[in-house]
Amino acid sequence: MKLLIVLNPISGNIDKKSFVRKVKDTCKYYGISYKIYKTTGHDDLKQLIETLKTFNPDRVASIGGDGTTLLTALSILNTKIPMGIVPLGSANGMAEELAINNTPIEAFKDLLTTQITGKLDIIEVNNKHYSIHIGDVGLNAQIVANYEADEQRGMITYAKYFFDSLKNTQPFSIEVHANGKTIKREIVMVAICNARKYGTGVPLNLHGSPMDGKFELVLISNINVNSIIRAGLSKFDENFYANNNVEIISTQQAQLQFEKALKLQLDGEVIGSFKHLDINILEGAVNLLTTANNPYLK
Repeated sequence: MKLLIVLNPISGNIDKKSFVRKVKDTCKYYGISYKIYKTTGHDDLKQLIETLKTFNPDRVASIGGDGTTLLTALSILNTKIPMGIVPLGSANGMAEELAINNTPIEAFKDLLTTQITGKLDIIEVNNKHYSIHIGDVGLNAQIVANYEADEQRGMITYAKYFFDSLKNTQPFSIEVHANGKTIKREIVMVAICNARKYGTGVPLNLHGSPMDGKFELVLISNINVNSIIRAGLSKFDENFYANNNVEIISTQQAQLQFEKALKLQLDGEVIGSFKHLDINILEGAVNLLTTANNPYLK
């Protein structure tokens, strides 16, 4: 087997030297030929695609957080090469969704040995931006923007900006065109979900699946801080949706219109500010290496 390892060396502010040694030892033990591509944040997708062409792996391992997962997934679009995920980021939302082993070296062994694959959807925004987990406009996008500007990483830093942003949240107008209908709302956030909850544990989407050919728009008209904290510490609770005035729209495509340009974040990265978003689902775009623990397998 030939394995390409996509490694984000700074994700989650975690020192990965010890883990990389374990990865190398594991590959040597199983007789696996491997190559490590370390992300730099500069032209990674182009360079990764070139690496795939020259190395021609049988499998790809994504080691990092949701951003690394998305980068790896985009690099193998229009190929049959399967990818597996090893959670080593600040918030490993997609790994959590897919019931991937939260012990990194065990997750790595799983992607080496599993014979189970599934089809993972990707969300496309404005024909050029992508999300594999969750994106949003409004409150959380501002939190992510502040987080990205801070040299410190991890959940403590994220939590600091979470509560700071809550104090300054202002509602905005949105017009949504989906499923042949148009609605207008005043909200504090709209989430674009390929999955059910943020890596922080906060649930957004009770019935979504990253493997069903649809995405969900979650419109939140107000934020109840206490209910969000409780939601982050517990399972899905219908009271969360009532307390925060949540409205969910399941669809394959949608158009969102805002009165002014607002920040958009996708999988933990701020993409820019937009007045209009055209959103589509790329059904089954990625071959995912998974296990029988995956709750979304059909």
